[in-house]
Amino acid sequence: MEEWKEYQLKDVTTILGDGLHGTPKYDENGTVFFINGNNLVDGKIEIKDSTKRVSEYEANKYRKNLTPRTILVSINGTIGNVAKYKGEACILGKSACYFNVADNFDLNFIYYVIASQQFKDTITHLATGTTIKNVSLETMRNYSFMAPSINEQKRISSILSSFDDKIELNRRINDNLEQQAQALFKSWFVDFEPFRGGEFVDSALGSTPKELPIVYIEDIPHNIESGKRPKGGATFEGVPSIGAENIKGLGYYDYSKTKYIPKEYAQTIKKGKINGYELLIYKDGGKPGYFIPNFSIFGEGFPFNEMYINEHVFILDLMDNAYNAFAYFYMRTPYIMNQLNSIGGKAAIPGINTKDIECLPIYSNESPYVKRYGDIVLPFIKTILSNSLENARLAKMRDTLLPQLMSGELKISE
Repeated sequence: MEEWKEYQLKDVTTILGDGLHGTPKYDENGTVFFINGNNLVDGKIEIKDSTKRVSEYEANKYRKNLTPRTILVSINGTIGNVAKYKGEACILGKSACYFNVADNFDLNFIYYVIASQQFKDTITHLATGTTIKNVSLETMRNYSFMAPSINEQKRISSILSSFDDKIELNRRINDNLEQQAQALFKSWFVDFEPFRGGEFVDSALGSTPKELPIVYIEDIPHNIESGKRPKGGATFEGVPSIGAENIKGLGYYDYSKTKYIPKEYAQTIKKGKINGYELLIYKDGGKPGYFIPNFSIFGEGFPFNEMYINEHVFILDLMDNAYNAFAYFYMRTPYIMNQLNSIGGKAAIPGINTKDIECLPIYSNESPYVKRYGDIVLPFIKTILSNSLENARLAKMRDTLLPQLMSGELKISE
């Protein structure tokens, strides 16, 4: 039987340090990203629109010894986010620490030790501070765990990595499909490439091709409605109730934020049920004077077979799934985003109402180009939703196996 030994994190690392204790000079044209703990997402460094940049010169003042064997962990504020370093041009803020795994331990095995719920629960419990929690480097260094020989480590990590590899492949496919859909939309409905040399007219959207007639949502067949939750709010079980926090684009859903309504209550609701392929719109929320609209489409069992929206989300159904697919990309154009941003930011509670949506102009579905676009893109969205559902299942299976494999409770042969 394979012998497992107890180690501390300091036993398996060559360096364990934290990020800079200061504020670098930001440069919007810089080539190096200044990352913190909230940039560590799903095992990788995620560069967001809000991520600050610094120049190469400035970065050299704070450069750490990050290598292909570096693992990053958030230790301040948000605790326990983990990512592998893969050569990104970045410097670390103080809310993240890093450690380099020694050559005599399997990098991926140690990554899964740190990615485990046990690790997160342990260091969160040991964190200090009241308003903002912080984990000391000493706590990190003294974290204890069990590990087998390096050959067994590799066998265990290869099983877990197979899940992550498939999840990452699905993500890449989804990103590629969405980029294709965006590129085609831009070509046809922003740059108007199919209409060059044709007649253009003045419209609510500016100078647009005559072959692209414009209508208003209120004048075409549609259904728009919001949902609700019972008195007393959401519950811990029942039927999923989708809130604005999960309206963040195609294929996105954070299962950790799921809330529910009682099944009996759901059966009494006449509005707010998601049937699939409707356009979901972020309705209200955020800081006063600041409103950023967002959109999504659910379906194919993703994220659930049965679900309802709450009072902070709109369902907009244009009575044609392909037209809804077109509307998803259309709504994210600068004109519509600026309109909704301006209207929503003026409200006492930032947000938009039914009339704000119905008064929006949109290219008519009578246009052959709009119909053709929807027919092309709808299968893309179906694939994205199916891949996202598969990823959710794979992640659940991986997270079930991870603690059993990492503790030796479940043997490879089993």
